[in-house]
Amino acid sequence: MPKQRLSLLAGTIPLAISDEGKVRTFLLLHGGAGAGSMAGLAQALARSGRAIVPTHPGFDGEPRPEAFSRIADLALAYLALIDRLDLKDVVLIGNSAGGWIGAEMALRNSPSIAGLILLNAVGIDPDPAGQPIVDPTTLPPTERAAFAFHDPQRYALAPAGPDAIATMAENQRNLRLYSGEHFMHDPALRARLARMPVPAAVVWGESDRIVDIGYGRRYADSIAGAEFHGIAEAGHFPHVERLDAVVGLVERFAGRL
Repeated sequence: MPKQRLSLLAGTIPLAISDEGKVRTFLLLHGGAGAGSMAGLAQALARSGRAIVPTHPGFDGEPRPEAFSRIADLALAYLALIDRLDLKDVVLIGNSAGGWIGAEMALRNSPSIAGLILLNAVGIDPDPAGQPIVDPTTLPPTERAAFAFHDPQRYALAPAGPDAIATMAENQRNLRLYSGEHFMHDPALRARLARMPVPAAVVWGESDRIVDIGYGRRYADSIAGAEFHGIAEAGHFPHVERLDAVVGLVERFAGRL
């Protein structure tokens, strides 16, 4: 999808977005895999709604101001984006770190946000008795895809050349910067989720070994009234491996709002 460029927060934050479709608006927030990981879901949702995918500053070659360096900064920027585009009844959909951003946005009580869908999100602390959040960059490449995908031979793609490898490394560097002191979570987030002001659905690829299904249930249990949906034969990117199943869940959730 073609990108539009605009600036937010008194012109201090340059931002690239893709914007396709009309009617119900979905704001799709990517994780460390970059905006391209949300493209298939965005295109599917744009057939009956409007799908907007921002590229986080610092990702995929986009500029990032030096002081713009926290998940909270991204949350505030995307709330400003909603205001800038005069969006109403927005459904936030976040994968991985994008789910963390979406949760932080929803907790800020914007009247423009109608609901939140978390796709294998990070952001809360793991259960001390359960599996920790796995850092895929510490794994050998042969193992990395197996942790992220149910069917790694079909879905995992190797970076195409040195430029793509450099972009991936820079994306991961920015992700760690945004994440802050604690790896991929805020120890205070889970308690704050108890006051989630909008309906929420937690959707989890059951084969995810980066944040396993136990982590997903912990996330859902932290949000009063949240739905939980496990997706069989999918890993950390259920919207990639089981696109039709995720689109169906999204459309049913949005239809009830």
